[in-house]
Amino acid sequence: MFELTVALRYLRAKRKQAVISLVTVISVIGVAAGVMALVIALAINTGFRDTLERNFLNATAEVRIEERVPSGGIDGWEEIASKLATLPHVRSATPALYEAGLLSGASAEGLIVKGVSLDPGVPLPEALVHLKSGSLDGMHHAPDATPTIVIGSRLAEKVGGDTGKSGISVICPNCRVTPIGTEPSVEPVRVSGIFESGFYDVDATWAFMTLRDTQRVFDLADVVNAIELTLDDIYKAPEVAAAAGPIIGPKLTAISWEEQNSQYLNAFKMERIVTVLTIGLIQLVAALNILIALVMMVMEKFRDIAVLMSMGARVQQIRRIFMFEGAIIGAAGTSAGLILGYTVCYFANRYRWLHLDASVYGFSFVPFESHWTDGIWIAAAAMAVSLLATLYPARNATRIAPVEALRYE
Repeated sequence: MFELTVALRYLRAKRKQAVISLVTVISVIGVAAGVMALVIALAINTGFRDTLERNFLNATAEVRIEERVPSGGIDGWEEIASKLATLPHVRSATPALYEAGLLSGASAEGLIVKGVSLDPGVPLPEALVHLKSGSLDGMHHAPDATPTIVIGSRLAEKVGGDTGKSGISVICPNCRVTPIGTEPSVEPVRVSGIFESGFYDVDATWAFMTLRDTQRVFDLADVVNAIELTLDDIYKAPEVAAAAGPIIGPKLTAISWEEQNSQYLNAFKMERIVTVLTIGLIQLVAALNILIALVMMVMEKFRDIAVLMSMGARVQQIRRIFMFEGAIIGAAGTSAGLILGYTVCYFANRYRWLHLDASVYGFSFVPFESHWTDGIWIAAAAMAVSLLATLYPARNATRIAPVEALRYE
């Protein structure tokens, strides 16, 4: 095309004023820096969010049915679970028992025990699929044998609970009721395995036992206080939770994993918006550089423009010449920014460049998880801003009067 050919020649030509070439290079660098920064920032945000989602689902299910007001357990949970299993997107409905206590060993630490079913065909929590040490075989034992427990790796470090080690006890502060009030119970347990989910809070406070052992340790009857639904699509959780309402009745409530962790997820959504707005200012600075470069180029090339117009070039063609120049600058910067941004994200995530204190942040390193869809809208936004910066210089170029520009030539 005529306009594109002229635009490319203007960009490659040697300048009488070197500052124009310098501003053009700075414009390309500015666009690239903005695109790269936005790719990296969104990759960090996505990495933290996706890692948290996986860690949440390591220990809990996508939808949990529980009592609105705790009353000692869910009545008729078998029948309710069988009905819930027929809902669309539900792969299984399994019972669970959550209880809080203390784990005593070298020290006493707060503990959340989740009682799970190990019957054949029942899906295991993700945290129990690949144990750091030990196995689940020890959880299958005679009814009168010492209860077994699988604990998180951080919790094991605190209480000195190695696999197979005895001398570990679960303390329930208010389990036994006596004529003079409640008293704590101390039940010795044996560590059957140690899991590591990668999420510090789970690894430092969670433990798993069989339903039978949990009921025995906490002096409970054959009860459960939760029914957990695993789904074929985790993002269908709100839909499934709503569909479960008529089945479970008014005394129970269905809570999706997103509702359980709404504070974390909302914080990431807000952080994502703030990140886009803040780093987007870099694109505005780059657009300003493009505008300045094109204005200076119009001033330098006003005689060339006059000649082109006197030879029959239309106003729209002159305008498109400078719009193409801005688009080329924007495309060069956007391409460089995407390549650099995704390259940095790949190596930073693979080799874990940035380490964190897991006890503070919950992660041992900063995850960089870049999605290709982010690159599409980032590139589109960068090109849109670059094209907007060309409107004024392109319009200004068409105001040149050939007669006045060439009067003294």
